[in-house]
Amino acid sequence: QVHLVESGGGLVQAGGSLRLSCAASGSDFSINAMGWFRQAPGKQRELVAVITSADSTAYTDSVKGRFTISKGNVKNTMLLQMNSLKPEDTAVYYCNADVRRGSVRMVYWGQGTQVTVSS
Repeated sequence: QVHLVESGGGLVQAGGSLRLSCAASGSDFSINAMGWFRQAPGKQRELVAVITSADSTAYTDSVKGRFTISKGNVKNTMLLQMNSLKPEDTAVYYCNADVRRGSVRMVYWGQGTQVTVSS
C-alpha cells in the first residue's frame, strides 16, 4: 500500500499564493508520475498538473504561467506552487501517484485538501 498525504490548502484572497505538498509513503514502490487534480462543487475532477519521474511536466491551460509543479527535496514528495490565484481555482485538490510495485502498476489518491480563493 502507498499512502499519499497532502498539505498546504487554505483560504486566500484573489491574487495570492499557496503551496501544496504531497508526500508518498509505503514500501517497495517506485513513482512513474505524480500529479494534482482538483474538483470544484458540481464539476468533474480535472487534471491540474503532472510531473514524471523524468521531470517532464504538463499543465492544464487555465493554470499555465501561474502554477508550478516540482519534486520536493525529500524523496517521493511533490509540490504545487500556486500564484495569482483566482476564485475559479477554488476546489478540493487531490494528489495522485502512478506507481510501480514490482511488475504491477497502480494509482493512488490522497484525501484531498481544500483551496478557497475569495474575490
